[in-house]
Formats: sequence, C-alpha cells, structure tokens
Amino acid sequence: MSTKVLKIHPADNVVVALADLRPGEQVRYADQTYQVRELIPAKHKFAIEAFAPGDAVTMYGVLVGRATQPIAEGGLISTQNLKHAAQPYQLGARHLAWPQPEVSRFAGRTFLGYHRADGRVGTANHWLVVPLVFCENRNLNAVKEALVKELGYATGQNYALDVRGLVQQYQAGANLDQLLAADILLDQQQRQAQRLFPNVDGIKFLNHEGGCGGTRQDSDALCGLLAGYITHPNVAGATVLSLGCQHAQVGILMDEIKKRDPQFNKPLYVLGQQESKSEPDFVAEAVKKTFAGLVQANQNVRRPAPLSKLCVGLECGGSDGFSGISANPAIGHVADMLAVLGGTAILSEFPELCGVEQELSDRCVSEAVANKFIGLMRAYEARAFEAGSGFDMNPSPGNIKDGLITDAIKSAGAAKKGGTSPITQVLDYPERSTEPGLNLLCTPGNDVESTTALAAAGCNLILFTTGLGTPTGNPVAPTLKIATNSTLARRMADIIDVDAGTIITGQDSIASKGEEILELMIKVASGEVVAKAVALGQDDFIPWKRGVSL
Repeated sequence: MSTKVLKIHPADNVVVALADLRPGEQVRYADQTYQVRELIPAKHKFAIEAFAPGDAVTMYGVLVGRATQPIAEGGLISTQNLKHAAQPYQLGARHLAWPQPEVSRFAGRTFLGYHRADGRVGTANHWLVVPLVFCENRNLNAVKEALVKELGYATGQNYALDVRGLVQQYQAGANLDQLLAADILLDQQQRQAQRLFPNVDGIKFLNHEGGCGGTRQDSDALCGLLAGYITHPNVAGATVLSLGCQHAQVGILMDEIKKRDPQFNKPLYVLGQQESKSEPDFVAEAVKKTFAGLVQANQNVRRPAPLSKLCVGLECGGSDGFSGISANPAIGHVADMLAVLGGTAILSEFPELCGVEQELSDRCVSEAVANKFIGLMRAYEARAFEAGSGFDMNPSPGNIKDGLITDAIKSAGAAKKGGTSPITQVLDYPERSTEPGLNLLCTPGNDVESTTALAAAGCNLILFTTGLGTPTGNPVAPTLKIATNSTLARRMADIIDVDAGTIITGQDSIASKGEEILELMIKVASGEVVAKAVALGQDDFIPWKRGVSL
C-alpha cells in the first residue's frame, strides 16, 4: 500500500489521500503517477480523470455521485462539485461464491460463556429492570438508586470513589487531616471485589420514552424490542415495571417473549403499579424481586462454548474517509471468519446501504431473502421521501468534513463491515436472528437506535468502528470500539479498544487486523477483558419509533 494514496477498486476514477497532499505534488500508486492540482486533505478524494457536469464518479467499484461542475484531473472531490447518485437495483441472479478466509488458527477454539436453556450462549450475565411505559422511569430510577451502588455495580468515572470508606473512617473518629489524606480512588478490580453477586455482571435499567401516546404499532415494536432483551443470551432474567393502562400491555410483551423463545424459563417478575398499595410499596416490591432474581442469576457460571455461539453486531458511527478502507473491512473479515466457523454476524443501518443494494441482494441465499431486503429498502426510502428527506441526507457534518461527502460514498464503505459471505437472513426491526452466517437487520443509521436493535436481534457482542470518536455502548452486549485511524486511537484511548489505523500505515493487513479483533472478542466474551464502553458504564438504549430516522 502506498503511504500517500489508495485506489480502492480498479474501476474507480477517484483516489483516496492517505495523507495531506500539496498542490503540484506527484504521487504514485501501483504503476500510475498522479499530479495533485490543489490541497487534498487526508481522507478526501481527488479525480484521476477530468469530469464534466453529469459525469459518473465511481468509488469502491460502484456509482457514488455525479459531477455538478467541471472537475480537473487531480482536483478535489467536494460537496461543491459532486452530488449523491446511486445505481438502481432489482432482483437478480444469486452470486454465492465467495473467497473464504483461512480460519485454522481458530478451529476448535472456545470462549467461556453462560449457557442458556434455548441453546444460545451469553458473553455476560445481566439482570434487567424494564419499564413497559415511560411513566415507570421514576420508579425504575428509584430501584436503581437503591441497588446499584449497594451491590457493587456502579461503573464509570463518577463512581470510582469509595465514599462509604470515608463515612466509616469519620464514624470511627478520623480527624480532618486523616480524612483529607485518605485514598478513596478505587480501581476496577477493587470495585469488582465489592460485588455481592460475583457471577452477575450487572443490573441494567432500560429507561425509554415509549409505551404509550404513540401508535399501537410503536408500542408493539417496543414490546418486541424489550422481549429481545429479556430473551437475550447475556440476560439471566428481568423485573418488569408496568403502570397498567398503557398501550404496551404485559400480554403483548409475553406474546413477543414466546415468539422468540417458546420454552422461555428465565426468572421474570412482572409488577403492576396500579395494582399496588402505594408507590413506596411498589418500589420496595420491585427491589425485593430484583434482589431475588440476582440470587438466581448468580447461580450461572461460565463454561466453554464453541465460537459458533458468537453473534456479533457490525456497526459504525462517527465515520470518516478511512472507515471503508481500514476498520470496516477489518470487521468484515471477522464476519467472514465467523461465517466459516458457524457463527453469526449482523449488518444493520439500511440508509447506509444505499448504492450497494444490488451486490447485497445478489448475495442473498434465496430469492425470498433477496426480495425481503429489496422490499424493506424501498419502503424505508419511500418513507424518507414522504417526510421530505432521503438517504442522500444521511451524512452528518462530521462525515462530510472527513471525506464522506455523499451517502453513496458513505454506504459503499459502510457495507464493507459485512465482508463477502452469502447473506443467510434478512430481519425486519425488531426481529431476532435465527440463522448463522451474515444477516441484514433493518435499522436507521442513527448509532444508538441501531446498536439497541442489534442487541435485541441477539448479538452477544458488538463491533463498533469510528473515525471521529463515538463514546457509545449497549446495556447488555459488550461493545468494542475500533478506530479507523491511529490519531484517534491515541487521542481517545479511554474509549478505543482497537487501533485499525495500522492498516492505513501499512503495519497491518486487513486480515491480520481482523484476526487481532477476533482474538480480543474471545477474551471479552470469556470475561477476561472488559470492553472500554463497559468499564465506562456506557449503557445507551434508544428504541426506534418506526418513522424516518437516517
């Protein structure tokens, strides 16, 4: 790989700058030499042929835009001279042959996970407290305040202080100087040691603003999403708080649970506030039931499981011009390795698959699967147009500033997260994955709405690539952050787990970085390494109201 530029696909007529390029500078890639006409910032693209207005611009081998004004050879591609354009698509032939990666290094490997009655295996062991309606958030917070610190589950920098130790020293008669000299900063190991239930990784509280006041479809989808979390392999059981009169009824939730796990047998406590004596009594009952659930959850222990039991979500956020050539293809290699090993990978964010629909639909294992994907894509785009928007409005200001100037450019790079294997299942929100291999899940491009849905679909780990730095995580699925560039990895080391910028500098190949990521996944899945987002208590949870969210 050149240290200066990269031509991603032989059919491309633009080249990516891997470093800032000066006007007049000559750069060479393979057997071609290009002369730069103007400043090309790193991550941006320049033309390798002259464009007239209306000419097609190709990147990753697909149409990503059309010129709106003349662009000289060696000129910068920008929002001033390029507009979004994408290739039309339709049901085509099946193209299921693919270059399977070498996985002998991982053959027979296992991770230590929590085995569930439905055959799935968790990479963590959580208890959930779930409100069926936003009216219960206050009571949910009261349960949280009562239990989290007391049982040793406080995480994040705000909770790394041993205030109880200070209180005990004061009560024992310590003077002011002794109190000021006390060391109350706790490291992660010390906080872990304080847990009453060592086999329970956390109590997770799924605050949300839904359950009533919207459409019945909204509340049904919410119940399906919550059922996905309650039946999740990383979840031991749940306490459900219901007001009683909301659209999201307990009966709907139970139907959705049975749909996902017909033999559901996890401990589940459902409390109705309108049936209780008083709010304090209701909260006290919720605390007691949750404590009882934790006693039961603590009986679970980690046991060896094959890598085929891994189900990984593939997500990107705060993407930049390096995403599609470093971190995204690296986790795409992970997805391909899992497909060979019998595991599952789920690619989401349908607005960020715009322009690569034909390739993805052709990779679907059957016409029925392909038609479901095409139908969901077209319906989603139609709703966006009805709202006066469109997929072309997906890139954020940060994306554009760092080189992703059209949705098609962003999508072509985002799709690299899915690797090259056949697509075995297409899921509508909030369906659960049931087929190993690569799945597609209909979600928005919004990071947290998408990761929230990935966990509900059954992902017991999430790989999250970022070029700008996105501090997000998930309540139940450990989320590993992969930086697209080394500058970000150094600057935001507190949130980044893997530096894929070494692919840009030539220190690593896509394959070697993918293998590094899978090795880390095995350690995280076994509880040997804590993901940065988990250590920081980054439990982001936003249900998608089925409208236009790009």
